[in-house]
Amino acid sequence: MPVVYSFANGDALSGGLDTFVEKVSRESIADHGYFSVAISGGSLPKILSKQLAFNKNVDFSKWHLFWADERCVAHDHSDSNFLEVKKSLLDHIPQIPKDNIHPIHEPYAAAKDAEKAALEYEEQLKKFFNNQLPSFDLMLLGMGPDGHCCSLFPGHPLLEEHTRWVAPIVDSPKPPPERITLTYPVVNNSKLVVFVTAGDGKKDMVQQIIEEPQHQFPCQRVKPENGQVYWFIDDAAAAKLKKESRSEYKL
Repeated sequence: MPVVYSFANGDALSGGLDTFVEKVSRESIADHGYFSVAISGGSLPKILSKQLAFNKNVDFSKWHLFWADERCVAHDHSDSNFLEVKKSLLDHIPQIPKDNIHPIHEPYAAAKDAEKAALEYEEQLKKFFNNQLPSFDLMLLGMGPDGHCCSLFPGHPLLEEHTRWVAPIVDSPKPPPERITLTYPVVNNSKLVVFVTAGDGKKDMVQQIIEEPQHQFPCQRVKPENGQVYWFIDDAAAAKLKKESRSEYKL
């Protein structure tokens, strides 16, 4: 079962996420010398960075940052997940070495060549994880209003992709249509997965995902074999959850 932490407001949510990421980062670096994290787009980077970007207790020099999914656009395009993370987080954290930031290959992305972009990104993962199935220390994901995560959408054939680590998508129901995404074999090999979402508009979907497993939304299929799923949400997004579905936040 996922562990659900609900916070009074956006600032409290960002603060809770900040202390959680700091702890996981510290433990990962102590264990194997680095912290590997994959991040998605949407509102997540802003929520994540609000306090984390200024946290002096985090050894950002040991971070390796990847993207859980990305749109096939140039890095400076307004649709780019890379750009959102850069503005929210990376511009405030010069301690992360440039070689430790692993975005989608821009020429393929700008050309909207999702297939080549996906193949190249898988090569990046193979290089970093020594040809072993990636096992991220932490995966930070958002939740779409339709229950999608990464660029894994309800009813899409990519939900059944079990061979590729990174898959292209050229018919995304949300624009832009050309994207790449990590697949379930990689997502479910993560040590920790954290969903982050907020706002009154998310309460119905949050309730269904947490309390009605029969729906099988893409978010519900995130079940790391050797890890744990957490939800960091605000009280507005948690409004329809039963009290027993939530846990007290403590590290």
